[in-house]
Amino acid sequence: MIGAITLLLVFQLIGEIIARTLSLPIPGPVIGMALLFAALAARGGPSAELRTTAQGLLQHLSLLFVPAGTGVMLHFQRMSDEWLALALSLLGSTLITIAVSALTLRFLARRSKIRSDAP
Repeated sequence: MIGAITLLLVFQLIGEIIARTLSLPIPGPVIGMALLFAALAARGGPSAELRTTAQGLLQHLSLLFVPAGTGVMLHFQRMSDEWLALALSLLGSTLITIAVSALTLRFLARRSKIRSDAP
């Protein structure tokens, strides 16, 4: 388990280094996650140890939201001052996500139908 967590943290560190070195607007952990995905795809998937560790982390994922909830409560006054902008951005991003997901599903369904009709 320690080896798998170390691997996850190493990819996160690599992502942080890349993001800060190149001054990218993408968070380092996101870059690290993409690199980890690429490495696992090239390798043919995760090892059993990494799979077990990831499942354990996912089972306790709700604990990772405690700091975010604490931050929300810490900045409650600011959130109450800017509630309209927050509500509009949440609503807008939700609608955009639903629309993009629907368009992607339609595209993939058409593509799948074309492949199944081909001889």
